[in-house]
Amino acid sequence: MELARTMPQISHRTVIQFVKYALVGVLNTLVTLVVIFVCKSLLNVPLMGANAIGYGAGVINSFIWNKTWVFRSDKDFRREALKFLGGFALCYALQAAVVWTLSVPMDWADQIYNPLPGIVFSGYAVATILGNVVYTIANFIYNRAVTFK
Repeated sequence: MELARTMPQISHRTVIQFVKYALVGVLNTLVTLVVIFVCKSLLNVPLMGANAIGYGAGVINSFIWNKTWVFRSDKDFRREALKFLGGFALCYALQAAVVWTLSVPMDWADQIYNPLPGIVFSGYAVATILGNVVYTIANFIYNRAVTFK
């Protein structure tokens, strides 16, 4: 009971922002995948080029939706774009560190997990999922506190 009183309260506004942020994340994934597919399959762009163009499109999509819909910012576009890219790089590095730490030093990569019948994950897949959770939470906090403050 004591722990509940010492935990910070999360406002309704913050919860709504996080839900919107998560929805933008789903949209970003779709945009990224569609652009990669179009570049690779229809325009014959080499794989790594298609991947870079797809991720670029996802980051641009993310910035626009987060600026206009999630955080409703009307501040300087260029300054926020630079902060956004910095946050993306920082949180991506954090995510990569989580995945690497769980996969290499902790030797999870080759482990097999079967959480439910018919569902099998490698340790690397589990590490990647955990890394993405860390990325999502860290990037939301960064954008709320730094980029769109």
